[in-house]
Amino acid sequence: MYNPMGTVHGGYLTTLLDSALGSAVLSRLPAGTGYTTAQLNVHLIRPVTARTGKLRATGTAVHVGRTLGTAEAQVVGVDDGKVYAHATTTCAIFPVR
Repeated sequence: MYNPMGTVHGGYLTTLLDSALGSAVLSRLPAGTGYTTAQLNVHLIRPVTARTGKLRATGTAVHVGRTLGTAEAQVVGVDDGKVYAHATTTCAIFPVR
């Protein structure tokens, strides 16, 4: 997962954040409703290496309406409590057929 600079590639953290964000929106949707990421804004705050330790991604739905949902998420070090990355999203909401 390392990039040429010797840190975890930002795409890995972005994937964690996108999953936390989408799960937050999904948790507020009724059965038979789906979503997809329409917009994703990620801030990578500090580098992650093998020495960073365990990370936790958490997401919170901010607004879930009929056609759009928004959420925010963070990746935080379990041991040090530092924020390594944070993000926001807008999700399109639609019926699943």
